[in-house]
Amino acid sequence: MRKKTYAVAALFAAAALTLSACGTGDDSNKPVADVSVDADSGKPATVLDKPFEKPDLVLTDTNGKKFDLRAQTKGRPTLVYFGYTHCPDVCPLTMNNLAVAKKQLPKAEQDKLRVVFVTTDPDRDTPAALGTWLKGIDSDFIGLTGDFSTIQAGARTLGISIEPTSKDKNGKLVSVHGTQVIAFSPKTDGGYVLYGEDATVDDYTKDLPKIVEGKTP
Repeated sequence: MRKKTYAVAALFAAAALTLSACGTGDDSNKPVADVSVDADSGKPATVLDKPFEKPDLVLTDTNGKKFDLRAQTKGRPTLVYFGYTHCPDVCPLTMNNLAVAKKQLPKAEQDKLRVVFVTTDPDRDTPAALGTWLKGIDSDFIGLTGDFSTIQAGARTLGISIEPTSKDKNGKLVSVHGTQVIAFSPKTDGGYVLYGEDATVDDYTKDLPKIVEGKTP
């Protein structure tokens, strides 16, 4: 995998450059989603020189129970992604890639790993809807929903842009969101690796064993 280290400030600056809706159904053949990474976005992974702090998010899980992201993933290798269940392209692809790669790990390492999907479309993504969707991908994945402004603020701390669900030119409800996966270390709880939407199953399969151990992939 190709990697390069970038300053966090550069990632935040780049976040404002590109913003479009995931799955708008327009005429473009390119994946339509906000990708707030540097100009060299062909690289699937960015190792951060200054890790992100894990968002202080207290939301609702698929069982309707309170889930404190920091407290309940503390000391565990954790992957966080913001998306929505009605997304027709990037979100299901990303989550399925993670599910396939996770299954390549030994069972003990699978049990350590936490994969967290935070909805950007909470009005439609109820706990039950999230649970049904994730069950078709990996029943151990954690789905979180809640107040949109809380979710948006949490995403912003990671340099990820999301906007309220709105109608596109065809009247279809779409959610504008970043497509990054952030990997958090079990040793420091810092988000030290950022994956763009170009990351493949092979990329995750190669990196997850090291991420589980808190090493740099």
